[in-house]
Amino acid sequence: MPAPARPQPLTASQAARFSRTLARLRNGEPLQAEHEARRLLQEAPEAADAWQLLGMCLADAGRLPEALAAFEQALQRAPGSVPVLSNAAACLRRAGRLEEAYALLGRAAGSAEAALQQGRLALQLRDPARAVEACRRALALAPDSAAAWLGLGRALRARGDWDAAAQALEEAVRRAPAHAPAWAALGAVHRLTGRVDEALRCLRRAEALGDDGPELLDALSGTLVDAGEPQAALDNARRLVARHPAHAGGHDTLARLLWEHGDEDPLAGFRAAARAQPGNRPLWQAFARLLLSARRPEDALDATDALRQRHGDDPTLRWLRAEALDRLGRMEEAAAAFSAAHRALGGDNVAFLNAHARHLFRRGDWRRARDHAEAATRLAPDDQEAWSHLGTAWRLAGDAREFWLCDYERLVGDVEIRPPPGYRDLAAFLVALADRLEALHRAVREPVDQSVRNGSQTPGRLFGRGDPVLDAAQAALQGAVRGWLDALPHDDRHPFLGRRRRDVRMLGSWSVRLRASGRHANHIHPQGWLSSAFYVALPDDVRRDGAHPAGCLQLGQPLEDLGLALPPRRIVRPAPGRLALFPSYVWHGTVPFSSPVPRLTIAVDMLPAP
Repeated sequence: MPAPARPQPLTASQAARFSRTLARLRNGEPLQAEHEARRLLQEAPEAADAWQLLGMCLADAGRLPEALAAFEQALQRAPGSVPVLSNAAACLRRAGRLEEAYALLGRAAGSAEAALQQGRLALQLRDPARAVEACRRALALAPDSAAAWLGLGRALRARGDWDAAAQALEEAVRRAPAHAPAWAALGAVHRLTGRVDEALRCLRRAEALGDDGPELLDALSGTLVDAGEPQAALDNARRLVARHPAHAGGHDTLARLLWEHGDEDPLAGFRAAARAQPGNRPLWQAFARLLLSARRPEDALDATDALRQRHGDDPTLRWLRAEALDRLGRMEEAAAAFSAAHRALGGDNVAFLNAHARHLFRRGDWRRARDHAEAATRLAPDDQEAWSHLGTAWRLAGDAREFWLCDYERLVGDVEIRPPPGYRDLAAFLVALADRLEALHRAVREPVDQSVRNGSQTPGRLFGRGDPVLDAAQAALQGAVRGWLDALPHDDRHPFLGRRRRDVRMLGSWSVRLRASGRHANHIHPQGWLSSAFYVALPDDVRRDGAHPAGCLQLGQPLEDLGLALPPRRIVRPAPGRLALFPSYVWHGTVPFSSPVPRLTIAVDMLPAP
């Protein structure tokens, strides 16, 4: 190993040129900046800052291998320099080498800023636990740093610790009351916990402090829908796409709002924006994804083909194209596209492994689907979709492990809740709850990418709004869940029982109102561990005992478009006041019913309590 180069500091005049060159780079003059950086390097070849400046210029130009070589030279001369370590890590991040960037920043052990950068990288790596740990190290080094509190709040939010995230973000805004991003982050967490009024207050505060970015406006649209103001949300979404026409998320939000609440073609504006911006790759990709969600695969294929012609192929585009071909039934072409994407993405992308498994089921190749599902469960042992696929493959193989995994008798609960305090009986409570839920169902149709067919779903989080009736429902459901969990054993080898605790944390909560002929398509809940259906109000033909399972919950029948002729493993007839419980990876859906009286339910996804 060569001996470290002897460092050479810049002279005062060279340091001034360094600053001027850096300003030119930031002002959009990359060629001139690179020319000046090379001149400086000729004069001071052993100066770490000269090599660092060249690395920054090359990185800005997208010449990442050359940039990384320049940063390596800088680090040989100043191995402990926090700015050099930080900029070199940023270059590694741009090159997609996130773990290397994280490790490199670990060499700046005494820097709060480096620890914060590690936190951001950990979030990109989808490792919120590591992000929380890094941000706590940053806070230990800089306990009064608003940026560190903001980073910790974001990491806790990603880990699902929303109450703790809100506390951290409250500290961030207390220390930096004029920092708009901290207010926006606090508003986002309040929205997740169902505190809609508080969320709106925080987001409006961020806007008043000068944040008019597309992310904030997008969050405002969603929060206004949660607050029961769909027209205001639509107006805000239109303002967003007018002000930021290149922002893909704004067009996606507007289309989804129009789908549920509008009376015009929800895709027309998105389509026009994409055609007006043929070079906007993220916009076209978002449009293609929405078309797939809207069950328009032919249009999605056209969008991916247009992207390929303009920008060439990449793994994400191959994946999108494979999904479109698959849903069109063009199986041989889809197989080739999935194989190409698999070669590019490798075997460590869980979401892709799940998508590829769905295609393989449709092709009838359940053995390879099983192999992909097993690989996904090894990579992500808590991934609900991977377990659903593995259970399906075991069923097709006649493997008894399907019943070990799903255990449709023991792991499917059907319990009655107790009347909450203040109500004379359960029937009186259900009447009050039904009235409250009906007022929240304002959409004219179901969300574009959910299981609901011919019905509506409440937006945002149902629980946490501070509404007394909904609070009573939450407490009653939580009590029933605790009682049911108490009767279950613990089994470390089992993906559901191995995570069992006495209590749960309610993650998502919403209400569904199905109309005549309405149903839930068979699905699973990828964000949960334990899922549920609580029956609030039912039509008579659903309540009646009989041979026809109209409106019943069916479990164990896979997603319809997998093309698997498998019947349900268990049917549960609903009754008002009863709560159905099941692992989130178990396939479930409902049977259509004919009555004009709606079928009104509450659904909750839960995770084990810490």
